[in-house]
Amino acid sequence: MTKVLDVAITASPGATASLAAQFALLADPLRLQIVQGLSREQLCTCHLMDLTGAKQTTISHHLRLLREADVILGEAEGRFTWYRLAPGAFTRALRDLQGIASGEPAPRLRPACAV
Repeated sequence: MTKVLDVAITASPGATASLAAQFALLADPLRLQIVQGLSREQLCTCHLMDLTGAKQTTISHHLRLLREADVILGEAEGRFTWYRLAPGAFTRALRDLQGIASGEPAPRLRPACAV
């Protein structure tokens, strides 16, 4: 009789989807460039156009995706909107990734499959 170990998967499907979505945001080079710029200072659309070389409509599209994901915040000031990273925007995703990439070899928790 083979004893089967109770091995729990700690990440729920929802948490896994959330982590994948955060990294999908950063998978686009232009969005990553925008996030990198906003990690250093608050910027408006015209600054992001200068920084990236992208057109205003393209920048606005990516800013909308980042706002909808609650990664950036915008603050209207006259005709301009100043953007900044939301506090802790990527904290959980980075913590989860650090757990995956801990550098420690994973143990064998399950018995070999029966033939």
